[in-house]
This record gives sequence, C-alpha cells and structure tokens, in this order.
Amino acid sequence: MPPRSVPPPRVGLFATCLMNLFRPNIGFATVKLLEEAGCTVEVPAAQTCCGQPGYNSGDFDAARALAKQLIKVFEGFDYVVGPSGSCMATIRLDYPKLFENDADWLPRAEALAAKSWELLSFLAEVRGVTTVSASYAGTATYHDSCSGLRSLGIKQQPRLLLGAVNGLALTEMRDAEVCCGFGGTFCVKYPEISGRMVDEKIANIDATGADTLLGGDLGCLLNMAGRLKRQGSTVKVFHAAEVLAGMATGEGIGGAPK
Repeated sequence: MPPRSVPPPRVGLFATCLMNLFRPNIGFATVKLLEEAGCTVEVPAAQTCCGQPGYNSGDFDAARALAKQLIKVFEGFDYVVGPSGSCMATIRLDYPKLFENDADWLPRAEALAAKSWELLSFLAEVRGVTTVSASYAGTATYHDSCSGLRSLGIKQQPRLLLGAVNGLALTEMRDAEVCCGFGGTFCVKYPEISGRMVDEKIANIDATGADTLLGGDLGCLLNMAGRLKRQGSTVKVFHAAEVLAGMATGEGIGGAPK
C-alpha cells in the first residue's frame, strides 16, 4: 500500500494594517515565499487589525474586541503567518494576557498564539528554508526591530535567509539592535526623542556604505525611509520579504510611487 501523502500546511496570511495601506507588495512577496515553502495560503477578508495600538494605549476592551474577531477568523488554519514581528508578537504574547480571566476565550487565544509566526522565523524555523531563487545586486544592511528581536528572538533567521540571495552582500551596521525611534505611538508622544534616535540610526546606516536597508517590520522601515528621503539619501529601503521573493524593484519604501 503506497504511503499516504501529507497535505501541505494551510496558512492564513495576516495582512497587517501598514502593509495594506502603504506596501501591499510585501503581502504579495509573503504569499510567494510561503507557497515556495510548500504551503497553501489564504487571506481571510474578514480579518482586522490585531489590536496592538489599543493594547499599547491601555484600551483593553477595544483590543479584546479586535482579538476576538481575529481569533474567529484564523483559528481554523494550521498556521497564521504575518510579515511583522510587532503584530505577531501581539498575537503570540499579548492575546493570552488579554483573556487570562476569561475561561471561554483563553484556550482559543492560547491555541492561536501557539500557531502564529512572524514570516522570516516561520520560513527558517518551521519550514526549514535555507535556499531561495532570488537575486539582488547590491549591498544591504539589516535593522533588527525591537518587537521581532526582543519579543520573538528574531536575529539570525533573516540573515540566514538573506545570505542565500544571489548577488546580495550583507554588512552589519553599528547598533543594529537599537530602536529606530518609531515605537508605534512613541514617535507621536515623544517626537524630539524619536527624531534624535532615527538620526543616529541613519548615521549608522550611512557609515556602512550599503546601498540598501532591509528589515522585517514596516513601521520601522517607513520611519527610517522617511528620514533617509528627507536627507536626500539614495539608500533604497525594502522589507526583507521583497528581496527574498525577488520582488524588490523600483525605488523601494518611501520612494516615488511605482
């Protein structure tokens, strides 16, 4: 009797708010990478914001309402994957806290948290991806976002994957792990401090001589891309998924519309 074939994992793509509004190309790149890694991908239309802004601002009732919607939409999938350490850390770590006193919703929140992954860590850790077919002619430096690094332990995974891109050279910037100053609502509450932080980050990027800046969180990338553009820099900014999928074209994040 021939062995039974194992169906590919069914992945629900969590399409982040910033990605939908400012850089849908990241979503297309994510789908391509997941399919190349042997997954079937669906993008539920009923999904909403993960609730992170409300949670971080102390509006836990609003965060719970959004979390419940997201749980209902995604709990039937084998995995939930999103191209954002920030959003996926909210689902993985904060959802169980939101429902710690709710006997009905806590098990559902914990079940969703257990199968929710940031894209780059999912490819490297769950699917074991070590090679990609993409090419990129340039030298890039990588920014480690606070949420991805400190909450989810994402550090070597993107570097492992990007090291497989033909033609791409990686050079480390000084203080790659230091915050860029975005921090969600932080940049609104403390604009002067945020501005100083992103200026220091831009100086470190420039010092590498890299022509490209990569990262795994669009909020950070938008913040740095905006500062680079205002300073007249020619450094291109892309989400790592765009490079890995061979879809890093045009002027990049913060550049002229394609």
